[in-house]
Amino acid sequence: MVLTAPVYFDHGDRVSFGNHFYANTGLTILDENYVTFGDNVFLGPHVSIFTAGHPIDADVRNLDLEYAKPVVIGNNVWMGGGVIINPGVSIGDDVVIASGSVVVKDVPSHVIIGGNPAHIIREITDSDRKLWQGQLNAYNEAIGS
Repeated sequence: MVLTAPVYFDHGDRVSFGNHFYANTGLTILDENYVTFGDNVFLGPHVSIFTAGHPIDADVRNLDLEYAKPVVIGNNVWMGGGVIINPGVSIGDDVVIASGSVVVKDVPSHVIIGGNPAHIIREITDSDRKLWQGQLNAYNEAIGS
């Protein structure tokens, strides 16, 4: 696990990390509830994950009340810089989240999402795998490995 400073937690004891986790600088996790990361998760700079929320009604909110919902992030997830994950969101496996996206609802597996609010851009296909395996092979040939 690699956490590149600075890193901010509300508590720190409500976050669990899978194997092979990397977070670039500026990760913020408001862990009023649990945040669970799967294996092979990579976060760009300044990703924010929020479990806490506040009532919409001002009179209730002004009583300093909040709620907290868990966040679950699957395996093989890559988040670009500046992504925001809101309370109660579950992200499936093999997901790519575009930089600057604001994720407000659950995300199925094997998709690329982006925007504010984030939406599915497209599914990740076998063509993507073939393209990137080809890129890897070309790179390895170029460096002579």
